[in-house]
Amino acid sequence: MSHVAIQRIHPAEAQSHPVLEQIKSLADRIRDRAYQLFENRGHKDGSDVDDWLRAESDLLTIPKSDLVETEGKFEMQVAVPGFDSNEIEIDVLPDSLIVRAENSHKHETTKDHIQFCEFSEKELFRRFDLPTAINVDRVTANLDKGLLHITAPKAEEAKPATAA
Repeated sequence: MSHVAIQRIHPAEAQSHPVLEQIKSLADRIRDRAYQLFENRGHKDGSDVDDWLRAESDLLTIPKSDLVETEGKFEMQVAVPGFDSNEIEIDVLPDSLIVRAENSHKHETTKDHIQFCEFSEKELFRRFDLPTAINVDRVTANLDKGLLHITAPKAEEAKPATAA
């Protein structure tokens, strides 16, 4: 099991953090690709949503996942096959988790002739909005056999009060 680095973003930094600029850049790339698809269709109306969805799937891998809420924490699993722990970035905000990963496939220069290759660059992105606040400082993440495990303890004010 490998530990995965976590970028903790506290409320005071959330509005100006670089991850927001990265998300905006990603949205711009998707918009540009969707417009390119629209142009390739001869500028015909009626398939705008299809263009947008295809642009997203052309540029990103959206991982399968699950989120389980218990009394004091959230437990999440995210499928990230083919990614190493050093290729995964987790940004933790008080109300959400962002999982990003990138890798590429390159062939070493050899005298061998490659018949075909179906590997390509992969970019994975998923934002998970949580129903209650979490303790940003106590979130942990591990990668085991292509499955990312994230534990996010709830913030103290989000935990239910117990009778004394």
